[in-house]
Amino acid sequence: METSSRILPALAGQVLEEPGEIIKVKVKEEDHIWDKESCQQRDLSYTRERFRQRFRQFCYQETPGPREALSQLRELCCQWLSPEIHTKEQILELLVLEQFLTILPEELQAWVHEHNPESGEEVVTMLEDLERELDEPRQQVRNWRCHLKRRIWVQRSRI
Repeated sequence: METSSRILPALAGQVLEEPGEIIKVKVKEEDHIWDKESCQQRDLSYTRERFRQRFRQFCYQETPGPREALSQLRELCCQWLSPEIHTKEQILELLVLEQFLTILPEELQAWVHEHNPESGEEVVTMLEDLERELDEPRQQVRNWRCHLKRRIWVQRSRI
């Protein structure tokens, strides 16, 4: 009981009576687990993106022949889309998301990639929010480039 009466004032910012006394702090397990899950999710997204890039950038010349090229493409595709763990709907969503991102203007592609969206709906929401920031959707096509550059500049200047 005497130890806890010394620890509590120390945690409240008061000076301990005995110099060099050790303070024990209890760490909540949930916080650690959440951080671990968050890191794992980021790692999974990064890994999936690497597999996608390897699949999309694969060159025929890297293989000894057509059969090996097709086999390697199948392997890269499976690494990227993970059909053993993803449903058909999830795989379709990944394919549609990738195609949607490729049809965006380059500056928007870069901006969207920085935000690491998980779905096409998330990208649409981000772009609609950007349009709302422009105030006038009709001017969206003409002004998005200037607005985006200004927004990126403001974000970088805050860092």
